[in-house]
Amino acid sequence: MSETGKKEQRVILIAIFALLAIFLVVPLFFILYRSFGGDAGFSVSAYGDILGTAQFWRAMRNSVCISLLSAALTTLFAFTIAYTVNFTRIPRPLRAIAHLSALLPMLLPTITYGFAIIYAFGKKGLLTRTLFGGHQLFDIYGPAGMTIGYIIYTLPISYVLINNTLQYIDPKYQIISRVLGDKPARTFYTAIFRPLVGTLATSLIQSFFFSFTDYGIPMAVGGKTDMIATLLYDEMLGSLPNFSRGSVVAIMMLIPSIVSVLLLTYMERFNIRYRTRSEIEPAKNTARDIGWGAATFLICFMVLGIFAVIFIVPAVKSWPYRLTPTWEHFNDVLTDSELTKTYFNSIFTAVMTALFGTLLAYAAGLVSARSRLSNRPRRALDTFALVINTIPGMVLGVAYMLTFSGSSLQGTFFLIIVSTIIHYFSTPYLMMKEALEKMDASWETTACLMGDRWLQTVWRIITPNALRTLAEIFRYYFVSAMVTVSAVIFIVGADTMVLTTKIKELEHFEEFDDIFVLSLLILITNLAVTGIIKLLTRPRRKAAAV
Repeated sequence: MSETGKKEQRVILIAIFALLAIFLVVPLFFILYRSFGGDAGFSVSAYGDILGTAQFWRAMRNSVCISLLSAALTTLFAFTIAYTVNFTRIPRPLRAIAHLSALLPMLLPTITYGFAIIYAFGKKGLLTRTLFGGHQLFDIYGPAGMTIGYIIYTLPISYVLINNTLQYIDPKYQIISRVLGDKPARTFYTAIFRPLVGTLATSLIQSFFFSFTDYGIPMAVGGKTDMIATLLYDEMLGSLPNFSRGSVVAIMMLIPSIVSVLLLTYMERFNIRYRTRSEIEPAKNTARDIGWGAATFLICFMVLGIFAVIFIVPAVKSWPYRLTPTWEHFNDVLTDSELTKTYFNSIFTAVMTALFGTLLAYAAGLVSARSRLSNRPRRALDTFALVINTIPGMVLGVAYMLTFSGSSLQGTFFLIIVSTIIHYFSTPYLMMKEALEKMDASWETTACLMGDRWLQTVWRIITPNALRTLAEIFRYYFVSAMVTVSAVIFIVGADTMVLTTKIKELEHFEEFDDIFVLSLLILITNLAVTGIIKLLTRPRRKAAAV
């Protein structure tokens, strides 16, 4: 490669590291700085104040226990759906419904789940009235409500992991096991469960991590149960803010997060994937299909039943007292200039986040997978991605609030966009890197021999072949920006309010009809963008030979 190409790669690498230093390293340093007293001088008193309180340890215990329980149940439910989709013979339309039901929650903010649970399982809730004869099964404000919310929140994450692995497990090994005389339980263990152990553990850890660090669900249905996320919010933005104590809570939140990522790294060695998969239809087994199909139907029915609330409640006069159909609530939102402005703020933020986030992930992937630079800077990018994966959104939001408070960036769209890009950087970067590594390694060499510069090669050859992955990254960033709440809640301003933070504000006034209408706007927008991306990236059929 020419010196010009290497200079281009170095410039891109320096720009990426500068961005990560300014908007990741420096803000995290500010949290550490404030936890030790900040401008008042070095002190560990804030650590003593927090670690010496029963409330902190109660919040930590509650967060760990509820998140672990939710993660275990999520992994069980996700496996049930994924197994039904891949290894039973239930009708294809039902499999498609199960697949879509498992992915649906990722298109809405977690704060919406909490309110939907209230209207589904509350004393006058939809499911309470229709299925349970008006008898409330449990107290929705507390561990039970949060467990349901966390399961819904992490179900898509867990399902995608397990479903992707099951698609690489060859069904012919079940046939071989049965031919060898194994009993059904033994066949299930050797051909399905054993190759899936690493993925199941990964699902458990990922689901725990996302539940432990979520703020939206505890805020909606946490009630009087102390949780670490709500404790951090109260310390930072409560009636009596204390930034030093809040910084300590933020740092303590990093510990389980770091442990989770270390465990994920360790569990990678247990993942098994077959290079090829036989296209063999599962053997006929009516009992299996009915059993797994019924379990999957029940899980999907509960998920869809909760989400039905979002459609039904704003479509009637006043739930549950006046059930006359009406478009009044939709008209109120769509004609409210403040709410429509908030919606367009969210669209603008999501589009800008998707555009520049995709550009950053592409640049980082190119430097890591398609450059001739030394291994050290490329390993550094991988390390940054790993570190970012350990940082909860709330911690990043607190870091930005402490770092940029009083500056010209405070409360700006720029800060919201950058924070979201950094927060979700790991997955797009790894997606891009994996896609680029699979491409022909000789393209740059051939182009260089023909006189092209490295950037010309990237533009003419690599980019056209990476369009599908770039589109998926754009979709991922867009949807993530539309539903995120944990980080932006600390850095939005009055003029830069987005839908998720507006929903948090409307909760104080109990404007649940408006909340569900705004949630539907988020859902419809995410579905539209997802559909457009799928349409644009679907494989084109080759023209029939003449």
